[in-house]
Amino acid sequence: MPFVRIDALRAGQARLDALGHAVHQALIDAIGIPADDLFQVLTSHDGEAGAFRYDPDYLGVHRDDGLVFVDITMRSGRTSERKQALYQRIAELASKHAGTEPRDIFVVIHENDLPDWSFGEGVAQYATGPAPHDTPRHAPGEALSSQVRTVTKNT
Repeated sequence: MPFVRIDALRAGQARLDALGHAVHQALIDAIGIPADDLFQVLTSHDGEAGAFRYDPDYLGVHRDDGLVFVDITMRSGRTSERKQALYQRIAELASKHAGTEPRDIFVVIHENDLPDWSFGEGVAQYATGPAPHDTPRHAPGEALSSQVRTVTKNT
């Protein structure tokens, strides 16, 4: 049940879509989320109406304006090894699908508990119903449900 925010500088819709796909597939591969568990906000910053700030060499990692911030909120309980596998898979797939250098992938994870989620109707569904599981309901790489909706400026 991750909620993902992806921020990039001057990224077109195709690059944002590729980054969203890369992060979602990495979550399926490394964490085992169901393929239809897709909740993302993808934002491109133009550098004029807002600010996009970063240190270009923090911790010895050289970054440039290709930098992408990936902010993931998900249920707590994943091991450090699974998180490391997620970071590596995101970097690999963002490079493959969006042409983003692995050095330009900045990921932060926020963890919370089951009662911290409401998927609508003003109800914490996981607090009152069955707990989610980490077993994917779809095979890796299987197409997402036709029910997934993408809303853009032109939609």
